[in-house]
Amino acid sequence: MSIRIIKSGILDTFQDEGRYGYQHLGINPGGAMDLFVMQLVNALVDNDNNEAVIESHFPAATILFQQQALIAIGGADFHATINSEPVPLYHPVLLNKNCLLQFQRQISGARVYISVKQKFLIPKWLNSYSTNLRAMVGGFNGGALKKDDVIEFAEQSNFDKLLTDKDFLVLPWTINTKWEDATDEIKVLRGNEWPLLNDDAKEIFPNHSFFISNTSDRMGYLLVGQTLDITEKKEIVSAAVDFGTIQLLPDGQMIILMADHQTAGGYPRIAHIIKAHHSKLAQMNAGNEIKFSLTDQETAEELMMAQHQYLLQMQHACRLKLASFHESL
Repeated sequence: MSIRIIKSGILDTFQDEGRYGYQHLGINPGGAMDLFVMQLVNALVDNDNNEAVIESHFPAATILFQQQALIAIGGADFHATINSEPVPLYHPVLLNKNCLLQFQRQISGARVYISVKQKFLIPKWLNSYSTNLRAMVGGFNGGALKKDDVIEFAEQSNFDKLLTDKDFLVLPWTINTKWEDATDEIKVLRGNEWPLLNDDAKEIFPNHSFFISNTSDRMGYLLVGQTLDITEKKEIVSAAVDFGTIQLLPDGQMIILMADHQTAGGYPRIAHIIKAHHSKLAQMNAGNEIKFSLTDQETAEELMMAQHQYLLQMQHACRLKLASFHESL
């Protein structure tokens, strides 16, 4: 009663909201790159926010479901198919035994998330399911999923009544991920070392575009663009950093720290991407353009609360829909 990895992808791992409370020991929180989408796909199958999901990059793994399951897929559009038939994002989907989930091509976005109502039977490490690739712990055997890996489900379900002659069934409701007015800008707060930038750099930062380097990964996005200079070069004592911290490198380029960032750093922290825009950032690929917009703490908090409120609304709506669905079985 499980899933089997038929073909491994470039990087498929189990992730949750992260591993908090251990930064003082040098253990970073990690967790899903796109927490918002991770929580939405969990909501679609009425799982807790923090239930483990599979996070995949493209090319993604080919997964055989060896038992019936209720799943949801969200995030990047990698043209998901079940037994070669297209399946939509952000819908609950019932799968029959021996269904093959594949991702055929990268259409948009950088990371796709798969939630399963039956939950994955994997152990927690330091109160989190998230895979820590550097320490080789957490998730499934501490690393990326490999060909022939078998991961058991914690629960079993029977959908024979609805799947008698079907491979899968897309349930007739979805969620809209657009919780704010569409914009390509990434809002940021000024960092502790923002005053070190010279006047030209302070003008360049919000008024010019930067591009994500192809050397970027879950640890950080290296940006390429106009160089930024500081008023004086001085040694900075290493200080705490977080997901979304923008550091200025010695060559004048920037790096945005992502989910697998280190816990402290000595480069100037010139800005921090607001939490509400982490999801937008996480779905960017190498070569994508980033345009920063300076904002204030009040706006950042308002947007964070708006996103959180939207998530709660989606959770309640999905819970009611699934409860009604189960009553009909």
